[in-house]
Amino acid sequence: MAKTQSDPTTSRLTFGRRLREERNRAGMTLEDLADRSGITWSYIAQVEVGRRNISVDNMHRLAEGVGVALRDLL
Repeated sequence: MAKTQSDPTTSRLTFGRRLREERNRAGMTLEDLADRSGITWSYIAQVEVGRRNISVDNMHRLAEGVGVALRDLL
């Protein structure tokens, strides 16, 4: 059976940490960001702790959701 999640990499951890920082700075909950980005709050929570290998398209949606450029999260 294929493994859907793998151990966090430095890149995933960095992106997730920056996303959480920006979300908190904006005073947003996971649910708020989910509403703005169209991505479930549980998926976002996994991204923030580096458990998901997120696509560039979803990175972009989350960056827009917190109101920053994608490059600021990388």
